[in-house]
Amino acid sequence: MSDTPVKQQNTAAFYGQAVASFSVAMAATAIGIYRLQADAWVRAFLAIAVLYLVTSAFTLAKIIRDRQEVVQIVSRVDQARLDKLLVEHDPFEKRGGAPAGPHAPR
Repeated sequence: MSDTPVKQQNTAAFYGQAVASFSVAMAATAIGIYRLQADAWVRAFLAIAVLYLVTSAFTLAKIIRDRQEVVQIVSRVDQARLDKLLVEHDPFEKRGGAPAGPHAPR
């Protein structure tokens, strides 16, 4: 059987950078909408649009990750089946029927 691949984990620094980047972007957008010279309903609409965009981005990222995991699982199952067939295959097994080749006994 094939070796089990090591599960990739993000470093603490990468995780921290991602959280900090997301926090700064959300804070900057919130401040920008709050200080926008527009009616309250326009600011509220923009705030809801930003929240909808963020939730949609998280959903899309999760779906892409889930699809990638399914492809990896299917690939591993297919590889396991192939490995099993190769292990069980005996190239010298005698099969029924006429022998092949010009030097086969008659």
